[in-house]
Amino acid sequence: MPLLKITTNRELDQGLIGDFLKQASTTVAEILGKPERYVMIGFEHNPQMLFAASGDSLAYLELKSIGLPDDQTRQLSQALCQLMEQQLAIPAERVYIEFSSAERHLWGWNATTF
Repeated sequence: MPLLKITTNRELDQGLIGDFLKQASTTVAEILGKPERYVMIGFEHNPQMLFAASGDSLAYLELKSIGLPDDQTRQLSQALCQLMEQQLAIPAERVYIEFSSAERHLWGWNATTF
């Protein structure tokens, strides 16, 4: 159900991507209280990104989940920014996060919907 897409201009060593994705998956599952077996994480390196007229390290995240609670977005933002700082050395002020809640009938999986 939860999907976290991470797009950044920060290149990550291929050997570290698996560990980073696992940490991101665990973080999302824990905060949302959802089984990790449903969490999907995507990572894309895009060197063609600019933020505040600067090409310094940055990240754009999209977190989508069924029933994403409005009252948890601040906590999610804090945890995801902390993840970006600790794992990718991207300061919180260089991270944008888009949150979106999906309706069960609009989220398909396993040849059906939730």
